[in-house]
Amino acid sequence: MAKTRVRKGMPSVAITKAEFTRRARERFVDPAFDGLQDEIGRIINAAWDGYHDYRKSPRTHKAGDGFADPSFELSVDWRRAHEAIRRAQRAHRSSASPSRILLVNGSSRSDQTCPGEMSKTFRLVELARRQIERARGFAVEVLDLSLLASQYGRQILPCKACVSTAMPLCHWPCSCYPNHALGQVNDWMADIYPMWVAAHGVMIVTPVNWYQAPSGLKAMMDRLVCADGGNPDPTTTRGKDPAMAKAIELKGWDYPRHLAGRIFSVVVHGDAAGTETLRRILADWLTDMGLIGAGHAALLDRTIGYYRPYATSHDDLDADHAFQAEVRNAARALVQAVRLMRSGKLAQPDARLAEIRPK
Repeated sequence: MAKTRVRKGMPSVAITKAEFTRRARERFVDPAFDGLQDEIGRIINAAWDGYHDYRKSPRTHKAGDGFADPSFELSVDWRRAHEAIRRAQRAHRSSASPSRILLVNGSSRSDQTCPGEMSKTFRLVELARRQIERARGFAVEVLDLSLLASQYGRQILPCKACVSTAMPLCHWPCSCYPNHALGQVNDWMADIYPMWVAAHGVMIVTPVNWYQAPSGLKAMMDRLVCADGGNPDPTTTRGKDPAMAKAIELKGWDYPRHLAGRIFSVVVHGDAAGTETLRRILADWLTDMGLIGAGHAALLDRTIGYYRPYATSHDDLDADHAFQAEVRNAARALVQAVRLMRSGKLAQPDARLAEIRPK
């Protein structure tokens, strides 16, 4: 077996207590907090203690049965996310459950915050939702990523790229968060993972931003890396031990595809350029994770108001009846493909083939 080592040498990221206090107090600049400065000071001192001692997961309990190391102290937060995924997987596999479609709004724009106007993506999502809800035996869950920019406490924290150290270091679900020592909490992905797991079909509707996915959608994509090859047992790496993870990968890692077999549809819209590029990126990403496209009609990229003013773009969508019909067709194609899949009439032709270059 090849031998390797863990490379070190980047500069320290530690900050002083004074800088920690300055950053923490930035959350309390509202005059409403003026009479609470003593209490805030005590809270900051307690938070500094957790940072200084690096108490990433201050609440843990023994992993117990079902894990490689039953005595390892697992984070209570991770265990909660793990159990949510297990429940979602049982619902996904149950033949008695309705067919579930996860409908993703990839736009950051909302009339509930600075833009002051709803997004065209939201309108297209609503067209798709109403179309899917007409199908008997189907349930729709909408994941509205615009909440990242408009709702208090909603955030998707960045991927730390554990995969690039070794695949088994990337846990399923992600164990990088919450990190209480660094104040990295309220990570929405703990709720988003079960949405994907429970779904039989996923439809992503998104604008193109500078030839790429909007920042919220891209953040979710990055954090879904653990769904494709992620390690479901953090005790095998004793949390985040990179040397142990490297040794496991070099012995031979099976790269479990936790979302494989689900059906997908993608709708991308823009006003000038980049729609085809993003549609291909999203379709390639989903295909690489083992999801199955719902056919040609389910993969759509279009412009709305080509090179026309942004101010009238909703009017342009109103007039584009063909695009609206195509979005409904994309939803219909997804519904039909999910029906075929759940009835055993739609199979993944390469499902039983061994991957020559697993990654």
